[in-house]
Amino acid sequence: MKTAIVGSSGYIAGYLIRALEAGAGIRDVLRIDQTPEPGAFLNLLEPERFDYDILDDVDHVIFTAAVSGPDKCADEYEFCRKINVDGTGYFIREALARGCKVLFFSSDAVFGDIPGEIYTEASETKAKTPYGCMKKAVEDRFRGDPRFKAIRLSYVVSARDRFVSYCLSCIQSGERADVFHPFYRSCITVSDVVQVVLWLMRHWDEYESAVLNVAGTELVSRVRIADELNRLLGNKLAYDISRPGDDFYRNRPAVTQMKSLYLERYGILEEKSFTERLKKELEDGGLL
Repeated sequence: MKTAIVGSSGYIAGYLIRALEAGAGIRDVLRIDQTPEPGAFLNLLEPERFDYDILDDVDHVIFTAAVSGPDKCADEYEFCRKINVDGTGYFIREALARGCKVLFFSSDAVFGDIPGEIYTEASETKAKTPYGCMKKAVEDRFRGDPRFKAIRLSYVVSARDRFVSYCLSCIQSGERADVFHPFYRSCITVSDVVQVVLWLMRHWDEYESAVLNVAGTELVSRVRIADELNRLLGNKLAYDISRPGDDFYRNRPAVTQMKSLYLERYGILEEKSFTERLKKELEDGGLL
């Protein structure tokens, strides 16, 4: 089985590539990115220039590439839409035409901001932010094609994610961290994301839904993450809690609670607490 990773230099893609090459039954991993690293070059602003013939023997395309910053997507809307919708859609269409199964990395941002709502795979997508609307546009375009599936990620925690890295750098430098609150997500860990992707590749036809929400079972704030780091690392993190300005919430809801109807039903992930999941990430990252 041959797999292509679009956006291969990305944060989550790195974990995926290591897992695929470590014995997941993958005979070859094709890296596709706009970096000069070995692999195939792709500029999503000019997707028509890509040599799609190299996908002829690819079984799965895992599409992780995107401009994912909510503020950048709002401030540079036309530029980001050309990448996140137009270029992405062009590439996925060509991959599907060559018989590839395409797994698209989407986001909980597709749901919008309904107070008190817990979103499932059955929930209507009512994206309001530019970033959420872009992800929704790709989902809607290819929904119904049995070779296309989308996983909607909540905030992905690891020993190297942006917020944990910030907290760890504050510990190292002795500075006090500034922790925004309220900001809640149904956090998932990068190890679990990798496990979900590997499961879907093995059980593509068995999983009939076009989308899968990849979320933890607990609604977690940044304050909770900071406290868990202190719990696991011996209270080394000093932090202050601050409420961000309205600009911060303009392009991201304060709370997005998402759950899956299928992760437990199909036995894709083990039931564990957020504390257990974070501890494993820190252990895997050599921090415990």
